[in-house]
Amino acid sequence: MADAAEKLGKSGSVNQETFGLQDPPLPGRTSGVKARKKMPKIVREGFMVRFGRRKYGRSFFHKRYFVLQPGLLAYYKRKPSDNDIPIRSLSLNANCRVEDKGIKHHHNNVLYVLCVRNKEDKSNYIMMASITLQETINWKEDIESVIEQSSRTPAINGTIQVYRSETRERATHERAASASDSELRAFMVDEDKVSNFMSSKRSGSSSFLADMNNESDSQVFDPTLVDIANDVKHWRLVRCQNGLRIFEEITEDFVGSIRAMKAVGVVDAQCEDIFSLVMGMDEIRNEWDSTFHSGMMVTEVDGHRAILYHRLQLGWCSWLLWPRDLCYTRYWRRIENGTYVVVFQSTEHPYCPPQPGCVRAHIESGGFRISPLRPRQGVPRTRVEHQIQIDWRWGISFFPYIQYQCLVQMLNSVAGLREWFAQCDNAKLIPHFSRIRTMDTQLTNSNKRGRRKHPVKDISAFMQSQELEAQGEDDESDDEDDGHMGFEESAVKESPMNSLPTSASEPETADSLEWPKFPSTVLQDDNDNARNSYSIPDGNNFRVRSKLFHHDRSKVLAGESLMQLVSVDWFKFSERMDHLARRKGCAAQIAAEKGLFTLLFNLQVPGSTHYSMVLYFVAKKPIPAGSLLQKFIDGDDGFRNNRLKLIPSVPKGSWIVRQSVGSTPCILGKAVDCNYYRGKKYLEVDVDIGSSTVANGVLGLVFGVVATLVVDMAFLVQGNTVDELPERLIGTVRISRLELSKAVSPYSDKDSAD
Repeated sequence: MADAAEKLGKSGSVNQETFGLQDPPLPGRTSGVKARKKMPKIVREGFMVRFGRRKYGRSFFHKRYFVLQPGLLAYYKRKPSDNDIPIRSLSLNANCRVEDKGIKHHHNNVLYVLCVRNKEDKSNYIMMASITLQETINWKEDIESVIEQSSRTPAINGTIQVYRSETRERATHERAASASDSELRAFMVDEDKVSNFMSSKRSGSSSFLADMNNESDSQVFDPTLVDIANDVKHWRLVRCQNGLRIFEEITEDFVGSIRAMKAVGVVDAQCEDIFSLVMGMDEIRNEWDSTFHSGMMVTEVDGHRAILYHRLQLGWCSWLLWPRDLCYTRYWRRIENGTYVVVFQSTEHPYCPPQPGCVRAHIESGGFRISPLRPRQGVPRTRVEHQIQIDWRWGISFFPYIQYQCLVQMLNSVAGLREWFAQCDNAKLIPHFSRIRTMDTQLTNSNKRGRRKHPVKDISAFMQSQELEAQGEDDESDDEDDGHMGFEESAVKESPMNSLPTSASEPETADSLEWPKFPSTVLQDDNDNARNSYSIPDGNNFRVRSKLFHHDRSKVLAGESLMQLVSVDWFKFSERMDHLARRKGCAAQIAAEKGLFTLLFNLQVPGSTHYSMVLYFVAKKPIPAGSLLQKFIDGDDGFRNNRLKLIPSVPKGSWIVRQSVGSTPCILGKAVDCNYYRGKKYLEVDVDIGSSTVANGVLGLVFGVVATLVVDMAFLVQGNTVDELPERLIGTVRISRLELSKAVSPYSDKDSAD
């Protein structure tokens, strides 16, 4: 492990040659037409990292040579020659999905992790990582492109099939004693690729997760445009200082002594470099954040969430007021145009109680939004927005002026970032995170030695003791080959999809049929202040691809929806609720009795108690044969996963929620797992939100305050060809201030017993 750490360099610089971050030449092969026929075209290749811990406890950190070809991803121990067989390979088809696992700390290394897996075969997956974020992003985009091309070409060529067969045979005979990728089991969507704000504004175009289509809508739209538009409604400029604009939030129902504030400035640096500094909690932070005293990681929840301890040093009346410290959850995500969103929210953790000599402050909401701008004279430029709303608790709360000045001091960290990069040699910028001291590592090791875990009463003393232990840490790398280690994912119960020949476009539905009354556990209420209700927002609140989208990337108002929202159910149960359309008496069954076709979306929220929000959209007229909607209803899962799009919006909610959810269109099948159930007169789409690390992070921030939110959603099938444009909405829904206590069981007592 020490050798691997040395390769990273003491300064944090990357050894490009060692880790294959520069694309190497193609593997050596015999020249000529005959050789080219043996191996399919290589889309991407190079060294990536595999790491983890064996079943018997030893850890490893290996570089492996990955090769991406049409329909196949494989890795080798070294750069392959003609007859080399991969250690492992994965056939890429429409059922595959690339998951962004976020950041993983492995000894002294910080890695960005991807998981490529087959949704139908849980044992079919490959984990890969890189020490640089950009390399991981490049691989992710290329793999997704291959998957999309594979969905258009059902058959995989014979060469790839032979590779899979040989790989399995070798795994059986030569690696029988090994296991699979469970080294990364601790890990558990993505956004439209977007251009910068200036180009979006000039084009006059407008705008949770990500649309990963290669011809994404984001060429025209940047979420920053929406945020700046929201500034007019939610924020008021109060002062300008140190080259920053400082805003104060405008809220009608404000309660408290200090409002949320934010600072906006421009930093001449790459988004990735700024993101690395913002995420760091080491001594470098003292060079740009004047309020930082010390910090460490309490525990790592997953690749996108961590609980941190942060001690502040405030310059105002330090002789009079006690120091402040924080314990908060940090969540981050990356939008495909290069924008990073980092949000904070205070939490409690048993191993991080209030520290002696400090007052525990409380962050209501806060974070950074780091968005790329157009370079100026070849110099990269980034818009950095830092928002914070904090309750300083005892002492400071009695002095509003001191509260205000302490907030401004924290916001001035944006100016600190600008000056740090202005004085920094670009060649010496750190391209990845420095190591963060972690509290739960030592606590876990103490527990293994037979000691009982206990809260850290004095974090300052804990930091010193951890530094002493780190000096003697053995980071030797395991030289054993990283064969196949067992991987246990959370079991997902899947029912086989009903393949019924009945088409959704059957002309049985008559326009003269009486519109029945549909049952609903959530009442419809168009009042803006309604609670635990739903309404139908105007389709013109959303923008979709126009007929000329492929020529000028333009969007138009969505207009009227193709289907009508007739009912919303809010359910809870001890297990995940699948295929709810088969329940007797539900809206889908009632519509079927009248000859009406229903498309329902079951949004599944995991937890100790499982929740499901079910949206029923009914077509009163027959769905035209050959239409894009009919192709979606009667198509295969590969087509559905690549086309079903969600456009979210948060008309009413805090800054942290709006940043977490976003307003960027999302291809659901690429962001989370979707299961489809086709009935004679319905299609149910079960959206498993818990299948994505990114979505889980958003859910953790949003679910606790869902009773204060108003959320809009629009569903549609993405149009990719001229014949499929302009896009049309399937339907829209607005959920207002949902209450968890109002959820009911979808099953009767008899059904539950069964």
